Amino acid sequence: MERHQVPIYVGAIVAGLLVGSVAPGAGAGLEIAINPVLGLLLYVTFLQVPARALLRSLRAGRFLGAALAVNFVVVPLVVAALVGFLPADQGVRLGVLLVLLAPCVDYVIVFSGLAGGSSDRLLAATPLLLIAQMLLLPPFLLLFLGPGLAEVVDVGPFVEAFLVLIVIPLALAWLTQAWAARHRTGTTVVGAAGALMVPLMVATLLVVVASQVPKVGGDLSAVAAVVPSYVVFLVVMVLLGTVVARLFRLGPAEGRAIVFTGATRNSLVVLPLALALPDAFAVASVVVVTQTLVEVVGMVVSVRVVPRLLRTRG
Repeated sequence: MERHQVPIYVGAIVAGLLVGSVAPGAGAGLEIAINPVLGLLLYVTFLQVPARALLRSLRAGRFLGAALAVNFVVVPLVVAALVGFLPADQGVRLGVLLVLLAPCVDYVIVFSGLAGGSSDRLLAATPLLLIAQMLLLPPFLLLFLGPGLAEVVDVGPFVEAFLVLIVIPLALAWLTQAWAARHRTGTTVVGAAGALMVPLMVATLLVVVASQVPKVGGDLSAVAAVVPSYVVFLVVMVLLGTVVARLFRLGPAEGRAIVFTGATRNSLVVLPLALALPDAFAVASVVVVTQTLVEVVGMVVSVRVVPRLLRTRG
């Protein structure tokens, strides 16, 4: 399964499209499953990041600096340039901003590895990227949408999503690691959990897509309006990520990881935030899911393109 992850993920999305189209009434039930499945996926993801890896990631100064620069300096500038081309609908803009301003922390590691990127460095930096995006996302949204946003968006669901999807899985993962360090049974559990990464990713993609397809059906104009922006973002960030990697004088493996972290977005984690918005902003969740569909196709292409942009020396 690990060797054929890309076609498996594409198959999961196709299956989700079929389920959502054939049985749209199942959407509500599937939507309830998003957070549990996503929480398990993030738990397994964090389980692969030893707590001590945080210290190593802090010592990898150039790589961490490049990751932070590409995600929280370059990306906001690119998004600022794209905002002017988006529809005036606040729900559409909020959905686009939610998804594009948050760097991916799950399947980016998979795609980076498929392209020969330094997945271990990227994995070690994951907790820091998560914390940084959750701290910076609110001020970025206020900057792009204005103070009126606070009047219509309840901060409660955002805090709840952060606790349920990030803090709790991360804490449980590190507790599991401590158990594994002392008991053989814990080591067995960690190994078994690692083997669940691909199935959980498949389940997450299938549930997310199938639950949101019925909503997409009623908002095809919104989907059509944001697809070009997502494609442009992906292409531009692959190029700018390459530039950042070279400016920080990173090797090919680390450079490829930087390209992927800059181009890949955190749609699966911000989706619960979009779903928690008032009904007037319901289109935001559709816009977020659309980004996932565009991105997975883009990642399949990037796995072949990025190694050519950052070739291994010799």
